[in-house]
Amino acid sequence: MNLKNLSARSKTHKEILSHLNTKKISKIFKEFKSSLKGKKNLAVAVSGGPDSLALAYLTKCYSLQNKLNVKYFIVDHKLRKESTLEAKKVKNILKKIDVHCKILNWNGKKPSKNIQAIARNKRYSLLTNECKKNGIKNLLLGHHINDLFENFLIRLVRGSGLKGLISFGKYTKYKDQNLNILRPLLDLEKNDLIEVTKKVFNFFVKDPSNINEDYKRTRVRKLLKSLEKEGLDKKKFKLTIDNLKISDESIKFYVNKNLIDNSVLSKKKNVYILNDNFFNQSYEIIFRSLIIIIQKLGKKYYPVRGKSINELIKRISEKSINKTTLGGCFIERANKTILISKENSRKV
Repeated sequence: MNLKNLSARSKTHKEILSHLNTKKISKIFKEFKSSLKGKKNLAVAVSGGPDSLALAYLTKCYSLQNKLNVKYFIVDHKLRKESTLEAKKVKNILKKIDVHCKILNWNGKKPSKNIQAIARNKRYSLLTNECKKNGIKNLLLGHHINDLFENFLIRLVRGSGLKGLISFGKYTKYKDQNLNILRPLLDLEKNDLIEVTKKVFNFFVKDPSNINEDYKRTRVRKLLKSLEKEGLDKKKFKLTIDNLKISDESIKFYVNKNLIDNSVLSKKKNVYILNDNFFNQSYEIIFRSLIIIIQKLGKKYYPVRGKSINELIKRISEKSINKTTLGGCFIERANKTILISKENSRKV
């Protein structure tokens, strides 16, 4: 890079950081930095919405201050005819803050049912595979506190247990890969992120699905506003979730103990062997232990639904199980033990 280009880039970087002189944005950036805890080797998922554009800007500032090389990815799901044009527009707008994005395309046939869930899984697949190719250890997502509350209510409607209700956290390990999913905006409100995006870009993509009441998340978003009028404000909601997380930590201790004391992983055969005492624990301990094992072997980002695990535990306790499959795993009884292995390595 010649001196002229270097000087121009330095000027651009000063302009980027100048937004931090705004009191509100400075406060948001401090919270963002605190959440990252000095993390390096980062990639950012950008959709073009106000949340992810704010995330892209805050990460850019963080990278300039810490002299980091960060990767930025846009997923073009191609579910709407405008999506490809939007992806290109977002890629172009990010050049304003000296960010160069790679667009990841979801090609092929699209689903006609359960669109949001399938699209979410595909998005994670594209992003995590790209991280793996680039040796990225930390993938940043733009979820905020409003998403946290929406997720809680959606899972409550499904009848989720304690773990399901609070599993939407700042730090998550992706499957058994060496990749962390980070949500550094999870303590921030959507309106704060809109403010950042408007100030920096004066642009963001409006996703029509966010106002389409055919989708459960949109209806839940509307319900949250009604609940707030009844006194369930954000502070009380957050306090409830934090209290549940404290209870969850106690349960995790006994789940880990059960896994260590009553299960063995045969790395050569890639199979878990569960002894009889594995199932002599409290129901929640057995339930969570099985979810961890099946998710690890099955290599699924989202755990198996609780209803399926409940049915599996029932069949094991009644000794009515010989061979079955669940969550990409093959499960069978061998005398007093239960064997769990990856499904494609065995046949039912």
